[in-house]
Amino acid sequence: MPINSDEGIREVLSSTKTIALVGASPNPERASHSVMHYMMDRGYRVIPVNPNVKEVLGQKTVAALKDIKEPVDMVDVFRRSEHVGRLCDEAIAISAKSIWLQLGVIDEEAARRAEAAGLKVVMDRGPAIDMPRLGMGPPNPHKPKRPGK
Repeated sequence: MPINSDEGIREVLSSTKTIALVGASPNPERASHSVMHYMMDRGYRVIPVNPNVKEVLGQKTVAALKDIKEPVDMVDVFRRSEHVGRLCDEAIAISAKSIWLQLGVIDEEAARRAEAAGLKVVMDRGPAIDMPRLGMGPPNPHKPKRPGK
């Protein structure tokens, strides 16, 4: 069962040092860009994963999780739900400690596989939302502005 308790979320965030951010975008209007920026500001090492760009926020991208040459604590997924099964399998293959599925990204079967392999799973949540809510950081100053707001 995915982690939903404040204690569980706090533990995942506190024990994480290196994040592979799947679906990282160089576009400041994208949520993945603002979350990557926020997590880097909080001291996390963030490795952008995107086969279509060379760099995001000064960090060299990798095309796929398997291309990462260092241990990964968390795989943070900014992809549609239909991609989650494959990404959970890749997170298991690289021995990630957790997988975090962003708001609206849900795949119960993939979550069960990841948990069975020993990964902690957070689903349908955002670390840049949960961290300020839990007193682990300020609100995200990089959050894209919505038209009319």
